[in-house]
Amino acid sequence: MFRSRLDEVAMQVQTHLDTVMAPLEGQIADAMRYTCQGGKRLRAFLVMESARLHGIDQANAIWPAAAIEMIHAYSLVHDDLPCMDDDDLRRGRPTVHVKWDEGTAVLTGDALQTQAFECLAHPDCHPDAAVRADLVLGMAQAAGARGMVLGQALDIAAETADQPLSLDQIIALQNGKTGALIRWSAMAGPVMARADTDPLKSYAQSLGLAFQIADDILDVTGDEAAAGKRLQKDARAGKATFVSHLGLDGAKRRAEALVQDACDALSVYGAAAENLRDAARFVISRQN
Repeated sequence: MFRSRLDEVAMQVQTHLDTVMAPLEGQIADAMRYTCQGGKRLRAFLVMESARLHGIDQANAIWPAAAIEMIHAYSLVHDDLPCMDDDDLRRGRPTVHVKWDEGTAVLTGDALQTQAFECLAHPDCHPDAAVRADLVLGMAQAAGARGMVLGQALDIAAETADQPLSLDQIIALQNGKTGALIRWSAMAGPVMARADTDPLKSYAQSLGLAFQIADDILDVTGDEAAAGKRLQKDARAGKATFVSHLGLDGAKRRAEALVQDACDALSVYGAAAENLRDAARFVISRQN
């Protein structure tokens, strides 16, 4: 059920992204479409499932689902730049600055970010303008200088720090860099329904950290062809990770415990949240 639902959401989101970007022309538009192809669509899945749990029409929920995928895509484009992680491969294909150039990559990320906020502000996202404003405010906080951007800045600073990051510092970094957008995604449903966000916030807090630990594990044990990106870069750079602090087995145990915490947080929803429980289990079993 989970995998079929994940695939269904991926197709729905891709269709909506194609529709939203159809009027756009030129090289930046081409790069935007290129960047928004593929991926697991986990964040969009969290939006759509949290909305379904709260009785939100899927025709409305598709707008924030597409928005979060554009924000995620923008972050990857900028993260891959030579001034950041300097990666040449993403989702098994050349990164945007390799396929085009650095200027195109910067502008593509900028355009995707602003297009995402346009989706959240669109009247079809929600009939209540106040709800749309809440989604926009939450996204700005999650993606900006107190969320994802802060996490990325901390990650860059860590590369030249005198001492490797402690485990607590890594957790704080990843709560911004990875966790903030995952939390926004899971909370989108109750925000749209004007419902209690605490259960899904707790779920997403554990899920986001488990996701990043799984990434650190994959960086050590994964296959580049399956991952679609370069691996073992952290080890070569001497960066502290969950694996370097906890060991491989310890990192796996921590991720499993976090998945259990995430599942426990969904108890208020009963069987209706089974897809979200499966999503939590998925993040530590995936191969990319």
